[in-house]
Amino acid sequence: MSERILRGRILSFHREPVGAGDEDAFTYHEDGGVWLRDGMIVGCGTFDAVSKRAGTLDVIDHRPHLILPGFIDPHIHFPQVQVVASWGEQLLDWLRDYTFPEEMRFADAGHAARMAGAFFDLLTAHGTTTAVAYCAAHPNSAEAFLAEAHRRNMRMAGGKVMMDRNAPDGLIDTAQSGYDDSKALIEKWHGRGRLHYAITPRFAITSTPSQLAAAGALLAEHPDCYMQTHLSENHDEIAETLRLYPDARDYLDVYDRHGLLGEKALLGHCIHLEEREIARLAETGSRPVFCPTSNLFLGSGLFDDAGLRARGIVNAIATDIGGGTSFSMLQTLNEGYKVLQLQRQQTHPYRAFHWITRGNAVALGLDDRIGTLDEGTEADMVVLDARATPEMKLRHETVETLAEELFLLMILGDDRAVAQTYVAGEPMKVPA
Repeated sequence: MSERILRGRILSFHREPVGAGDEDAFTYHEDGGVWLRDGMIVGCGTFDAVSKRAGTLDVIDHRPHLILPGFIDPHIHFPQVQVVASWGEQLLDWLRDYTFPEEMRFADAGHAARMAGAFFDLLTAHGTTTAVAYCAAHPNSAEAFLAEAHRRNMRMAGGKVMMDRNAPDGLIDTAQSGYDDSKALIEKWHGRGRLHYAITPRFAITSTPSQLAAAGALLAEHPDCYMQTHLSENHDEIAETLRLYPDARDYLDVYDRHGLLGEKALLGHCIHLEEREIARLAETGSRPVFCPTSNLFLGSGLFDDAGLRARGIVNAIATDIGGGTSFSMLQTLNEGYKVLQLQRQQTHPYRAFHWITRGNAVALGLDDRIGTLDEGTEADMVVLDARATPEMKLRHETVETLAEELFLLMILGDDRAVAQTYVAGEPMKVPA
Protein backbone atom coordinates (compact mmCIF):
# COMPACT_ATOMS: atom_id res chain seq x y z
CA MET A 1 0.00 0.00 0.00
CA SER A 2 1.38 3.40 -1.03
CA GLU A 3 0.60 6.09 1.53
CA ARG A 4 2.11 9.52 2.24
CA ILE A 5 1.33 13.16 3.02
CA LEU A 6 2.23 16.08 0.79
CA ARG A 7 2.87 19.30 2.67
CA GLY A 8 2.68 22.73 1.09
CA ARG A 9 0.38 25.61 0.29
CA ILE A 10 -2.87 23.99 -0.84
CA LEU A 11 -5.32 25.47 -3.38
CA SER A 12 -8.46 23.73 -4.62
CA PHE A 13 -11.69 25.14 -6.11
CA HIS A 14 -15.27 24.18 -5.21
CA ARG A 15 -17.02 26.22 -7.90
CA GLU A 16 -16.19 28.84 -10.51
CA PRO A 17 -15.22 32.17 -8.90
CA VAL A 18 -17.44 35.07 -9.93
CA GLY A 19 -15.01 37.90 -9.23
CA ALA A 20 -11.82 39.11 -7.62
CA GLY A 21 -13.23 38.90 -4.10
CA ASP A 22 -14.92 35.53 -4.39
CA GLU A 23 -12.69 33.62 -2.00
CA ASP A 24 -15.53 31.31 -0.96
CA ALA A 25 -15.09 29.55 -4.30
CA PHE A 26 -11.92 27.82 -3.15
CA THR A 27 -10.02 26.43 -0.18
CA TYR A 28 -6.53 27.73 0.49
CA HIS A 29 -4.24 26.60 3.31
CA GLU A 30 -0.95 28.39 3.87
CA ASP A 31 0.36 25.23 5.57
CA GLY A 32 -1.68 22.40 4.15
CA GLY A 33 -1.52 18.67 3.82
CA VAL A 34 -2.84 16.19 1.25
CA TRP A 35 -3.06 12.62 2.51
CA LEU A 36 -2.61 10.08 -0.29
CA ARG A 37 -3.35 6.38 -0.25
CA ASP A 38 -3.18 4.05 -3.26
CA GLY A 39 -3.67 6.79 -5.83
CA MET A 40 -6.54 8.53 -4.02
CA ILE A 41 -6.89 11.56 -1.78
CA VAL A 42 -8.12 10.44 1.62
CA GLY A 43 -7.63 13.72 3.45
CA CYS A 44 -6.98 17.38 2.70
CA GLY A 45 -6.79 20.37 5.04
CA THR A 46 -4.35 22.10 7.30
CA PHE A 47 -1.19 20.11 7.79
CA ASP A 48 -1.76 19.79 11.54
CA ALA A 49 -5.28 18.44 11.06
CA VAL A 50 -4.32 16.02 8.28
CA SER A 51 -1.22 14.70 10.05
CA LYS A 52 -3.21 14.17 13.25
CA ARG A 53 -5.78 12.09 11.34
CA ALA A 54 -3.21 10.17 9.32
CA GLY A 55 -0.79 9.33 12.10
CA THR A 56 2.85 8.55 11.38
CA LEU A 57 3.42 8.68 7.64
CA ASP A 58 6.17 9.84 5.32
CA VAL A 59 5.83 13.56 4.60
CA ILE A 60 7.04 15.12 1.35
CA ASP A 61 7.52 18.80 2.11
CA HIS A 62 6.93 21.07 -0.88
CA ARG A 63 6.84 24.33 1.05
CA PRO A 64 6.79 27.17 0.04
CA HIS A 65 5.35 25.90 -3.25
CA LEU A 66 1.67 25.69 -4.21
CA ILE A 67 -0.03 22.30 -4.54
CA LEU A 68 -3.01 22.25 -6.94
CA PRO A 69 -4.96 19.60 -8.83
CA GLY A 70 -3.19 18.50 -12.01
CA PHE A 71 -3.92 20.50 -15.14
CA ILE A 72 -6.44 19.21 -17.69
CA ASP A 73 -5.98 19.73 -21.45
CA PRO A 74 -9.17 18.80 -23.35
CA HIS A 75 -7.97 19.36 -26.95
CA ILE A 76 -4.54 18.22 -28.12
CA HIS A 77 -3.16 16.34 -31.14
CA PHE A 78 -0.87 13.47 -30.17
CA PRO A 79 0.67 13.00 -33.67
CA GLN A 80 1.65 16.67 -33.87
CA VAL A 81 4.47 16.54 -31.31
CA GLN A 82 6.95 17.22 -34.12
CA VAL A 83 4.74 19.72 -35.95
CA VAL A 84 4.84 22.42 -33.26
CA ALA A 85 6.54 25.61 -34.51
CA SER A 86 6.05 24.88 -38.22
CA TRP A 87 5.67 28.05 -40.28
CA GLY A 88 2.45 28.23 -42.22
CA GLU A 89 -0.25 30.54 -43.50
CA GLN A 90 -3.68 29.54 -42.23
CA LEU A 91 -5.46 26.41 -41.12
CA LEU A 92 -6.08 24.50 -44.35
CA ASP A 93 -2.62 25.24 -45.78
CA TRP A 94 -1.00 24.27 -42.48
CA LEU A 95 -2.86 20.95 -42.39
CA ARG A 96 -1.86 20.14 -45.98
CA ASP A 97 1.80 21.15 -45.70
CA TYR A 98 2.71 19.89 -42.22
CA THR A 99 0.08 17.98 -40.32
CA PHE A 100 -1.02 15.39 -42.85
CA PRO A 101 2.54 14.41 -43.90
CA GLU A 102 3.54 14.03 -40.25
CA GLU A 103 0.49 11.97 -39.33
CA MET A 104 1.28 9.50 -42.13
CA ARG A 105 4.38 8.48 -40.16
CA PHE A 106 2.14 7.06 -37.42
CA ALA A 107 1.33 4.04 -39.57
CA ASP A 108 4.64 2.75 -38.17
CA ALA A 109 3.90 1.24 -34.76
CA GLY A 110 7.47 1.79 -33.58
CA HIS A 111 7.35 5.49 -34.41
CA ALA A 112 3.96 5.84 -32.73
CA ALA A 113 5.23 4.16 -29.56
CA ARG A 114 8.33 6.39 -29.42
CA MET A 115 6.24 9.52 -29.88
CA ALA A 116 3.79 8.35 -27.19
CA GLY A 117 6.59 8.17 -24.63
CA ALA A 118 7.81 11.65 -25.56
CA PHE A 119 4.27 13.03 -25.57
CA PHE A 120 3.44 11.90 -22.04
CA ASP A 121 6.83 13.03 -20.75
CA LEU A 122 6.05 16.51 -22.09
CA LEU A 123 2.55 16.56 -20.61
CA THR A 124 3.65 15.68 -17.10
CA ALA A 125 6.68 17.99 -17.31
CA HIS A 126 4.19 20.81 -17.86
CA GLY A 127 1.91 19.71 -15.01
CA THR A 128 -0.81 18.18 -17.20
CA THR A 129 -2.26 14.97 -15.81
CA THR A 130 -5.37 14.54 -18.00
CA ALA A 131 -5.85 15.25 -21.71
CA VAL A 132 -8.25 14.48 -24.54
CA ALA A 133 -6.23 13.69 -27.64
CA TYR A 134 -6.69 13.27 -31.35
CA CYS A 135 -4.58 10.39 -32.65
CA ALA A 136 -3.81 9.77 -36.34
CA ALA A 137 -6.03 7.88 -38.77
CA HIS A 138 -4.03 4.70 -38.26
CA PRO A 139 -5.24 2.46 -35.41
CA ASN A 140 -1.55 2.05 -34.45
CA SER A 141 -1.46 5.63 -33.26
CA ALA A 142 -4.44 5.23 -30.92
CA GLU A 143 -3.03 1.91 -29.68
CA ALA A 144 0.26 3.60 -28.83
CA PHE A 145 -1.44 6.54 -27.11
CA LEU A 146 -3.84 4.45 -25.04
CA ALA A 147 -1.28 1.78 -24.15
CA GLU A 148 1.22 4.35 -22.88
CA ALA A 149 -1.47 6.21 -20.91
CA HIS A 150 -2.56 2.92 -19.34
CA ARG A 151 1.04 2.00 -18.50
CA ARG A 152 1.40 5.30 -16.65
CA ASN A 153 -2.02 4.95 -14.97
CA MET A 154 -3.21 8.30 -16.31
CA ARG A 155 -6.78 9.58 -16.65
CA MET A 156 -6.75 10.07 -20.44
CA ALA A 157 -9.11 10.09 -23.39
CA GLY A 158 -8.28 9.72 -27.07
CA GLY A 159 -9.33 8.23 -30.33
CA LYS A 160 -8.36 7.35 -33.86
CA VAL A 161 -9.12 10.16 -36.29
CA MET A 162 -11.84 9.23 -38.79
CA MET A 163 -11.43 10.81 -42.23
CA ASP A 164 -12.45 9.37 -45.56
CA ARG A 165 -11.87 12.27 -47.97
CA ASN A 166 -9.81 15.40 -48.62
CA ALA A 167 -6.61 13.97 -47.17
CA PRO A 168 -3.62 12.05 -48.61
CA ASP A 169 -4.19 8.42 -49.59
CA GLY A 170 -2.00 7.26 -46.71
CA LEU A 171 -4.41 8.81 -44.20
CA ILE A 172 -7.76 7.93 -45.74
CA ASP A 173 -10.04 5.34 -44.19
CA THR A 174 -13.63 4.57 -45.20
CA ALA A 175 -16.89 5.04 -43.37
CA GLN A 176 -16.94 1.30 -42.63
CA SER A 177 -13.28 0.88 -41.70
CA GLY A 178 -13.37 4.01 -39.55
CA TYR A 179 -16.36 2.58 -37.72
CA ASP A 180 -14.82 -0.90 -37.39
CA ASP A 181 -11.42 0.34 -36.21
CA SER A 182 -12.96 2.75 -33.71
CA LYS A 183 -15.33 0.11 -32.35
CA ALA A 184 -12.48 -2.33 -31.85
CA LEU A 185 -10.48 0.31 -29.98
CA ILE A 186 -13.49 1.17 -27.81
CA GLU A 187 -14.00 -2.47 -26.89
CA LYS A 188 -10.33 -2.89 -26.02
CA TRP A 189 -9.58 0.35 -24.19
CA HIS A 190 -12.64 2.33 -23.10
CA GLY A 191 -13.09 2.00 -19.34
CA ARG A 192 -9.86 0.07 -18.95
CA GLY A 193 -7.96 1.49 -15.98
CA ARG A 194 -8.39 5.26 -16.16
CA LEU A 195 -9.00 5.45 -19.92
CA HIS A 196 -11.85 6.87 -21.98
CA TYR A 197 -12.38 6.65 -25.71
CA ALA A 198 -13.16 9.70 -27.82
CA ILE A 199 -14.96 9.09 -31.11
CA THR A 200 -13.01 11.38 -33.44
CA PRO A 201 -14.25 12.53 -36.85
CA ARG A 202 -11.55 15.11 -37.58
CA PHE A 203 -13.94 17.69 -39.04
CA ALA A 204 -16.65 17.91 -41.63
CA ILE A 205 -14.30 18.62 -44.53
CA THR A 206 -12.50 15.30 -44.13
CA SER A 207 -15.58 13.15 -43.52
CA THR A 208 -18.35 12.20 -45.92
CA PRO A 209 -21.95 12.15 -44.70
CA SER A 210 -21.63 8.36 -44.51
CA GLN A 211 -18.69 8.63 -42.16
CA LEU A 212 -20.39 11.19 -39.91
CA ALA A 213 -23.37 8.85 -39.79
CA ALA A 214 -21.01 6.04 -38.74
CA ALA A 215 -19.56 8.27 -36.01
CA GLY A 216 -23.11 9.03 -34.85
CA ALA A 217 -23.89 5.32 -34.76
CA LEU A 218 -20.81 4.68 -32.63
CA LEU A 219 -21.84 7.40 -30.20
CA ALA A 220 -25.36 6.01 -29.98
CA GLU A 221 -23.95 2.56 -29.24
CA HIS A 222 -21.39 3.91 -26.72
CA PRO A 223 -22.98 7.03 -25.18
CA ASP A 224 -20.40 7.15 -22.39
CA CYS A 225 -17.63 7.83 -24.93
CA TYR A 226 -16.61 11.36 -25.80
CA MET A 227 -17.02 12.80 -29.28
CA GLN A 228 -14.42 15.32 -30.41
CA THR A 229 -14.17 17.35 -33.59
CA HIS A 230 -13.53 20.89 -34.85
CA LEU A 231 -16.04 23.66 -35.46
CA SER A 232 -15.81 27.13 -37.02
CA GLU A 233 -12.10 27.70 -36.60
CA ASN A 234 -11.46 29.53 -39.87
CA HIS A 235 -13.55 31.37 -42.48
CA ASP A 236 -12.24 29.25 -45.39
CA GLU A 237 -12.99 26.09 -43.41
CA ILE A 238 -16.57 27.21 -42.83
CA ALA A 239 -17.07 28.07 -46.51
CA GLU A 240 -15.71 24.71 -47.65
CA THR A 241 -17.86 22.85 -45.14
CA LEU A 242 -21.02 24.57 -46.40
CA ARG A 243 -20.01 23.80 -49.99
CA LEU A 244 -19.65 20.10 -49.13
CA TYR A 245 -22.89 20.06 -47.11
CA PRO A 246 -25.22 22.36 -49.07
CA ASP A 247 -28.34 21.20 -47.21
CA ALA A 248 -26.96 22.13 -43.78
CA ARG A 249 -28.33 25.27 -42.13
CA ASP A 250 -24.84 26.08 -40.84
CA TYR A 251 -21.61 24.32 -39.81
CA LEU A 252 -22.94 23.02 -36.49
CA ASP A 253 -25.97 21.58 -38.24
CA VAL A 254 -23.68 19.17 -40.12
CA TYR A 255 -22.80 17.49 -36.82
CA ASP A 256 -26.26 17.89 -35.33
CA ARG A 257 -27.92 16.00 -38.20
CA HIS A 258 -25.65 13.03 -37.52
CA GLY A 259 -26.34 12.84 -33.77
CA LEU A 260 -22.96 14.15 -32.66
CA LEU A 261 -23.97 16.87 -30.18
CA GLY A 262 -24.46 16.64 -26.43
CA GLU A 263 -22.61 16.97 -23.14
CA LYS A 264 -19.95 14.51 -24.32
CA ALA A 265 -19.24 16.58 -27.45
CA LEU A 266 -15.99 18.56 -27.35
CA LEU A 267 -15.93 21.07 -30.19
CA GLY A 268 -12.57 22.67 -30.81
CA HIS A 269 -12.38 26.44 -31.48
CA CYS A 270 -15.99 27.64 -32.04
CA ILE A 271 -14.81 31.11 -33.04
CA HIS A 272 -17.07 32.23 -35.89
CA LEU A 273 -20.51 31.09 -34.72
CA GLU A 274 -23.94 32.09 -35.97
CA GLU A 275 -26.72 32.93 -33.54
CA ARG A 276 -28.60 29.70 -34.30
CA GLU A 277 -25.44 27.69 -33.61
CA ILE A 278 -24.94 29.35 -30.23
CA ALA A 279 -28.52 28.63 -29.26
CA ARG A 280 -28.14 25.00 -30.31
CA LEU A 281 -24.88 24.60 -28.38
CA ALA A 282 -26.68 25.84 -25.27
CA GLU A 283 -29.67 23.58 -25.89
CA THR A 284 -27.59 20.42 -26.36
CA GLY A 285 -25.02 21.14 -23.65
CA SER A 286 -22.16 20.69 -26.14
CA ARG A 287 -18.75 21.96 -25.02
CA PRO A 288 -16.77 24.56 -27.00
CA VAL A 289 -13.02 24.36 -26.42
CA PHE A 290 -11.01 27.59 -26.52
CA CYS A 291 -7.51 27.10 -27.99
CA PRO A 292 -5.84 30.51 -27.68
CA THR A 293 -2.25 29.82 -28.71
CA SER A 294 -3.44 27.98 -31.82
CA ASN A 295 -6.00 30.65 -32.70
CA LEU A 296 -3.32 33.33 -32.55
CA PHE A 297 -0.63 31.29 -34.32
CA LEU A 298 -2.89 30.42 -37.27
CA GLY A 299 -4.62 33.80 -37.29
CA SER A 300 -8.00 32.17 -36.87
CA GLY A 301 -9.84 34.72 -34.72
CA LEU A 302 -10.92 35.60 -31.19
CA PHE A 303 -13.01 33.26 -29.02
CA ASP A 304 -16.01 34.95 -27.37
CA ASP A 305 -15.80 33.34 -23.94
CA ALA A 306 -18.06 35.81 -22.13
CA GLY A 307 -20.71 35.75 -24.85
CA LEU A 308 -20.97 31.96 -24.81
CA ARG A 309 -20.90 31.75 -21.02
CA ALA A 310 -23.72 34.31 -20.84
CA ARG A 311 -25.85 31.77 -22.73
CA GLY A 312 -25.13 29.08 -20.12
CA ILE A 313 -22.53 27.27 -22.25
CA VAL A 314 -19.63 25.51 -20.49
CA ASN A 315 -16.36 26.44 -22.20
CA ALA A 316 -13.16 24.44 -21.83
CA ILE A 317 -9.65 25.74 -22.55
CA ALA A 318 -6.82 23.77 -24.17
CA THR A 319 -3.40 23.86 -25.85
CA ASP A 320 -4.28 22.41 -29.29
CA ILE A 321 -0.74 21.18 -29.84
CA GLY A 322 0.61 21.36 -32.60
CA GLY A 323 -1.27 24.36 -34.02
CA GLY A 324 -0.93 25.50 -30.43
CA THR A 325 2.55 26.62 -29.52
CA SER A 326 3.05 25.35 -25.96
CA PHE A 327 2.28 22.25 -23.93
CA SER A 328 1.94 24.54 -20.92
CA MET A 329 -1.53 25.24 -19.59
CA LEU A 330 0.04 28.23 -17.83
CA GLN A 331 1.08 29.68 -21.18
CA THR A 332 -2.34 28.77 -22.56
CA LEU A 333 -3.82 30.99 -19.83
CA ASN A 334 -1.31 33.71 -20.73
CA GLU A 335 -2.41 33.83 -24.38
CA GLY A 336 -6.07 33.30 -23.45
CA TYR A 337 -5.90 36.33 -21.18
CA LYS A 338 -4.67 38.43 -24.11
CA VAL A 339 -7.29 37.11 -26.54
CA LEU A 340 -10.03 38.03 -24.08
CA GLN A 341 -8.45 41.41 -23.26
CA LEU A 342 -8.75 42.32 -26.95
CA GLN A 343 -12.51 41.89 -26.51
CA ARG A 344 -12.62 43.74 -23.17
CA GLN A 345 -13.21 40.45 -21.36
CA GLN A 346 -11.10 40.10 -18.25
CA THR A 347 -9.98 36.82 -16.74
CA HIS A 348 -9.19 37.02 -13.04
CA PRO A 349 -6.45 34.60 -11.95
CA TYR A 350 -8.86 32.82 -9.61
CA ARG A 351 -11.11 31.97 -12.52
CA ALA A 352 -8.12 31.12 -14.73
CA PHE A 353 -6.79 28.47 -12.34
CA HIS A 354 -10.28 27.14 -11.78
CA TRP A 355 -10.59 26.82 -15.56
CA ILE A 356 -7.54 24.58 -16.08
CA THR A 357 -8.39 22.38 -13.07
CA ARG A 358 -11.98 21.93 -11.90
CA GLY A 359 -13.45 23.93 -14.81
CA ASN A 360 -12.09 21.61 -17.47
CA ALA A 361 -13.08 18.64 -15.29
CA VAL A 362 -16.67 19.97 -15.28
CA ALA A 363 -16.55 20.27 -19.08
CA LEU A 364 -15.52 16.62 -19.25
CA GLY A 365 -18.07 15.48 -16.67
CA LEU A 366 -15.22 14.25 -14.46
CA ASP A 367 -15.30 16.75 -11.59
CA ASP A 368 -16.25 13.95 -9.18
CA ARG A 369 -12.92 12.24 -9.98
CA ILE A 370 -10.35 14.88 -10.95
CA GLY A 371 -9.84 18.64 -10.91
CA THR A 372 -9.99 19.19 -7.13
CA LEU A 373 -8.17 18.05 -4.02
CA ASP A 374 -11.40 16.80 -2.43
CA GLU A 375 -11.33 13.66 -0.33
CA GLY A 376 -12.28 10.65 -2.41
CA THR A 377 -10.90 12.02 -5.69
CA GLU A 378 -7.93 10.79 -7.68
CA ALA A 379 -4.52 12.03 -6.55
CA ASP A 380 -3.39 13.91 -9.68
CA MET A 381 -1.56 17.06 -8.61
CA VAL A 382 0.92 19.70 -9.71
CA VAL A 383 3.37 21.57 -7.49
CA LEU A 384 4.13 25.11 -8.67
CA ASP A 385 7.13 27.31 -7.90
CA ALA A 386 6.35 31.00 -8.44
CA ARG A 387 10.07 31.86 -8.08
CA ALA A 388 11.25 29.38 -10.71
CA THR A 389 13.10 31.79 -13.02
CA PRO A 390 15.14 34.91 -12.33
CA GLU A 391 12.42 37.22 -13.64
CA MET A 392 9.74 35.37 -11.65
CA LYS A 393 11.85 35.50 -8.50
CA LEU A 394 12.42 39.23 -8.90
CA ARG A 395 8.75 39.93 -9.57
CA HIS A 396 7.71 37.73 -6.65
CA GLU A 397 9.47 40.07 -4.23
CA THR A 398 6.53 42.49 -4.67
CA VAL A 399 3.74 39.88 -4.56
CA GLU A 400 1.44 40.37 -1.57
CA THR A 401 -1.64 38.24 -2.30
CA LEU A 402 -2.51 34.78 -3.60
CA ALA A 403 -4.21 36.35 -6.63
CA GLU A 404 -1.05 38.25 -7.52
CA GLU A 405 1.00 35.06 -7.25
CA LEU A 406 -1.41 33.16 -9.48
CA PHE A 407 -1.32 35.94 -12.06
CA LEU A 408 2.48 35.86 -11.99
CA LEU A 409 2.40 32.11 -12.62
CA MET A 410 -0.05 32.35 -15.53
CA ILE A 411 1.82 35.13 -17.30
CA LEU A 412 5.47 34.20 -16.68
CA GLY A 413 5.17 30.51 -15.81
CA ASP A 414 5.77 27.45 -17.97
CA ASP A 415 7.29 24.02 -17.38
CA ARG A 416 10.10 25.63 -15.36
CA ALA A 417 7.51 26.58 -12.74
CA VAL A 418 6.46 22.93 -12.33
CA ALA A 419 8.41 21.62 -9.36
CA GLN A 420 6.68 18.23 -9.38
CA THR A 421 3.74 16.42 -10.97
CA TYR A 422 1.90 13.54 -9.31
CA VAL A 423 -0.18 10.99 -11.23
CA ALA A 424 -2.40 8.79 -9.06
CA GLY A 425 -0.29 9.81 -6.10
CA GLU A 426 3.03 8.86 -7.67
CA PRO A 427 5.69 11.47 -8.47
CA MET A 428 6.61 11.78 -12.10
CA LYS A 429 10.17 12.43 -13.19
CA VAL A 430 11.15 15.96 -12.18
CA PRO A 431 11.75 18.08 -15.31
CA ALA A 432 15.43 18.64 -16.10
